[in-house]
Amino acid sequence: MRCILITGCSSGIGHHAAHALAARGWRVFATARQPADLDALRGAGLAAYHLDYADPESITTALREVLAQTGGRLDALFNNGAFALPGALEDLPTDGLRALFEANFFGWHALTRQVLPVMRAQGHGRIVQNSSVLGLAALKWRGAYVASKFALEGYSDVLRLEMAGTGIHVSLIEPGPVTSRIRANSIPHFERWIDWRASPRAAEYRGGLLTRLYEERGPDRFELPPRAVTRRLIHAIEAPRPRPRYYVTTPTYLMGAARRLLPTRMLDMILSRL
Repeated sequence: MRCILITGCSSGIGHHAAHALAARGWRVFATARQPADLDALRGAGLAAYHLDYADPESITTALREVLAQTGGRLDALFNNGAFALPGALEDLPTDGLRALFEANFFGWHALTRQVLPVMRAQGHGRIVQNSSVLGLAALKWRGAYVASKFALEGYSDVLRLEMAGTGIHVSLIEPGPVTSRIRANSIPHFERWIDWRASPRAAEYRGGLLTRLYEERGPDRFELPPRAVTRRLIHAIEAPRPRPRYYVTTPTYLMGAARRLLPTRMLDMILSRL
């Protein structure tokens, strides 16, 4: 039975992927940070382990426990867990940016580095990185998240080149708007790190970001359910020749094309209105 480790399985993309792959015959090892989420995953019949990207010890412990169950084998890793920290870059404390990068980038690197020797020894493996349309195009108020996803894009491109010929394939999935709790989950980080009332942009916060952040507005116009991502993940871990990148949702296709075809000034004009 093929086995996969999936992070960020408490809700959204990771939650759906874990259940769908288990139903497909994969041996799934799901991870989450909160005990209640782990209990829910176990109650649904999944093997679930505590893993917090910002806690290096939890990364090592979770992987060790997974490998103990598989006899030292791991066919695929889906790096997925991440959070957003909305706010203008001039209002973003460096410590807040560091905290986001620990969870959205450095923790991914730590887990990937520990998985690579396992895959090298067995002569094969799939590493799939859940990026974002914001790894392709920048939007205002999302600078911290954009920076982490741009970093992930470059990291994954280099890793794919370096793993050529090893039997280890590296793919990026590029979701756009997908149903998840990322907006609601970003609120505590915003309230911890962004002193918007003291910002020279306070009026812009009141007139825009606060409304988008705190109000339930229903699905985005182009929003897709998590199964749209799972379909790409299945191809990335099962196809004989996985793609380097998988776009998901209309905005991702549009932004990917716009970045390739439009001059930077014209692209800035479009993005500044979003």
